[in-house]
Amino acid sequence: MTSAPKLSVCIDAVFEGVEETEAIARVAEAGIDAFEFWCWWEKDLDAIIAARDKHNLSIAACCTRFVSLVDSDLRDQYLQGLEESIAAAQRLGCPTLISQVGDFLPGVPRDQQHQSLVDGLAAAAPMLEQAGITLVIEPLNELVDHAGYYLVQSDEAFEIVDAVDSDRVKVVFDIYHQQISEGHVIDRLTKRIDAIGHFHAAGNPGRHELTRGELNYAEILAAIGTTDYDGFVGLEYWPTSDPDAGLRHAVAMANSQSMQS
Repeated sequence: MTSAPKLSVCIDAVFEGVEETEAIARVAEAGIDAFEFWCWWEKDLDAIIAARDKHNLSIAACCTRFVSLVDSDLRDQYLQGLEESIAAAQRLGCPTLISQVGDFLPGVPRDQQHQSLVDGLAAAAPMLEQAGITLVIEPLNELVDHAGYYLVQSDEAFEIVDAVDSDRVKVVFDIYHQQISEGHVIDRLTKRIDAIGHFHAAGNPGRHELTRGELNYAEILAAIGTTDYDGFVGLEYWPTSDPDAGLRHAVAMANSQSMQS
């Protein structure tokens, strides 16, 4: 049985440059029940909460503060930023915080940086468990968008969260990034769906609508729908044409797969 994955719209990408409350209204008009954004500390949270409630939406995710996890010297700063982000997420009713991990540190052995990641997340886990918030670490591609970033392969991300061993520490599987970095996205995501707490989606190449490029999102969404994943698929792309029409098309694509099952 295939169910339609729950969609969320990253308003900072899809509606870049649009005033936030207008963007939230347009998410609702497209027939999508959730939205997300990046830096909560740069937002008018009262206005976002009011718009969320006005349109009967939910907030799927936002980011924690951007402090390196691979640098153990910054551990306390990371945890302080996480504490602030947990408080913001609770205020927003947001279940998921997205965390980047930082750039590779030249001159420091990779296994030492890997262990710093594990140790930092292990220190964060009790805070997340107490708050009921899930933190998801994000592998990114280094070939196109994020040269020098530490965490590129999904396998290493899964190894890290396995080592932390907390239901509140998982991976955000960005289908666009992982297509560039490693491919085989359906096989990779379905095999480790247990360790995935959030998805991001965009066409490749270009990071545009799901209908553009080499990725067959109808099949990818259907594959996610066959699992027991109950989180969100965040639409994090930059439209090449009418953004509202693109969102409606994504909804139709997701729903058509569940109707065919």
